[in-house]
Amino acid sequence: MTMDAIRARGFDATKLAALGPALQAFVDRGELAGVVTLTSRGGEIVQAEAIGWCDLETKAPMRSDTLFRIASMTKPVTSVAALMLLEEGRIALDDPISRWIPELANLSVLRDAARPLDDTVPAQRAITIEDLLTHRSGIAYAFFSEGPLKPAYERALGDPAMNRSTPDEWLAALGTLPLAYQPGERFHYGHSTDVLGFLIGRVAGKPLRQVLQERIFAPLGMADTDFWLPHDKRSRLASLYRYDEAAGRLAKVEPVMYDAPPAYTPGGGGLISSAPDYHRFTRMLLDDGACEGGRLLRPETVRLMRTNRLTDAQRQVPFAGMPLWQKSGFGLGLSIAEDVIDNPYACGAPGAITWPGIFGTWWQADPVNDLIMIYLIQHQVPVSAGSGATIATGRGAAGRRALPMYQRGIYDALVDGSRA
Repeated sequence: MTMDAIRARGFDATKLAALGPALQAFVDRGELAGVVTLTSRGGEIVQAEAIGWCDLETKAPMRSDTLFRIASMTKPVTSVAALMLLEEGRIALDDPISRWIPELANLSVLRDAARPLDDTVPAQRAITIEDLLTHRSGIAYAFFSEGPLKPAYERALGDPAMNRSTPDEWLAALGTLPLAYQPGERFHYGHSTDVLGFLIGRVAGKPLRQVLQERIFAPLGMADTDFWLPHDKRSRLASLYRYDEAAGRLAKVEPVMYDAPPAYTPGGGGLISSAPDYHRFTRMLLDDGACEGGRLLRPETVRLMRTNRLTDAQRQVPFAGMPLWQKSGFGLGLSIAEDVIDNPYACGAPGAITWPGIFGTWWQADPVNDLIMIYLIQHQVPVSAGSGATIATGRGAAGRRALPMYQRGIYDALVDGSRA
């Protein structure tokens, strides 16, 4: 896009051009291997950068179509698939999930989430579809758990990303564990969207991977998004790094790769995608469910997705040690910014929607400014029940400070928009 075209979209082209060198500095200092960004307004790309290295060891450069493990950015995609079934009348928000997943019927609940596993009471009601979409099911993640529940999850379920179980085996194992909280009681981040994905598969009568390919990826033209990466695409996958304090440099993390499409497809965090592909998905959300040549969701369904479901009491409970819900709400599968001042997960204007990934991937769709921002890195930091501030803002992980720089840079360059 030319300088004049960028100005026509309401941006200061000089300020946008300064973003690339600012991000390059993180690579030059050895704090990030590389980063890909994509920013669009009104559907037109106004800024895009591919900076640094896809792989430090081979010096393969980042490209605009580099592939990334997008982790929890998978959750909004799975949630859209569930809402498509809801529109068709095949599921309802208040349906008990035990109708399709009997493995999670008649569950017990810990009296205290950090107490022994046998100190339980019966669940007061069944888990519903809405509980899964809003992470109020009481189902946990091992890494966001404390006390005996953490190792119990690790033993029963194994690695949340790379897993050789079938969906049936995994759900049966989950059914042996107590819930951390009563269904509907509070937002507690966990495997809820993984369960939702497997439920979608049972309702549709086909694997979640096939449902997403047929109903979301194909209509949107997301040809590079999948739970499995074929061998001929692996050179395009960005390597994952963590900062090695002892060595004083980035060290490669090498997750095991599947040799064939897996049976276990975690709808809460298993997708690999690219900036152009995820832009197509976020554009659909910003266009109220419409896409080129069709529609995935009705406008009223997208509005429902973008409406806070948390109660006032639930919003007082910290998320990973942060008072996130005092600044953002949570709808059906994503968060909605209400106060963007010092909000670790959102920026710009109230009403922006987002949900990030644990390896530093982030996106935001801002309906006030008709603005989409996508930021992709592969940077691992330690995760625990209280580590949200480090994950979101980079305290203790210098490379993560590039994200707020990108966020500020885009909105500082926006000359005719609304922002806080």
